[in-house]
Amino acid sequence: MERAQTRKYEEYAYVLDFVSRGKSTTVRGRDGIIVTALGEERLTILELLAMPNSTFEIGERVYIGKEGRTKILSVLGRLEFGQTSSSAQSELASVIEKIVVQNEQRFVDYLNNAQPLTPRIHALELIPGIGKTYMKTMLEEREKRKFSDFKDLQERVGLKEPAKQVAKRILEEITGETRMNLFVRK
Repeated sequence: MERAQTRKYEEYAYVLDFVSRGKSTTVRGRDGIIVTALGEERLTILELLAMPNSTFEIGERVYIGKEGRTKILSVLGRLEFGQTSSSAQSELASVIEKIVVQNEQRFVDYLNNAQPLTPRIHALELIPGIGKTYMKTMLEEREKRKFSDFKDLQERVGLKEPAKQVAKRILEEITGETRMNLFVRK
């Protein structure tokens, strides 16, 4: 496995919402430009403190790694879905889809390598739109040749809009509707 799996910190996050004069929910006494964002790698909701006079757009990808941040002062902490603003919650689905599409290879690799979770449940079946029939076809097709991208998967298996289905699953995991997480790191 490559080392990326062991990294604890996010490098990038996507802006869900921001308040120019806000108070931190996670760190007492911290205030300023408070940004709610979704981490690109671990898909967790983060609270960020922005540098004074920074401006943001919803869905914007911002660098939050250790060195050389330009707009973010610090990552204040993680937020639960219920702690986020209603506008952050309403932006979540489109931001997740953006992450899935921009990191297509990562998610296609997941679908190419997903394994059974228990003798009765396969990881693929937990993705909306994939039941036993699609799962069987996907397993047969990926035996012949791994899927190169979502379009390839859609053409060979017939699964409509795989990126949207994966995004839907991630949204369910973030909102706490699932017992088991495939994509969101706890």
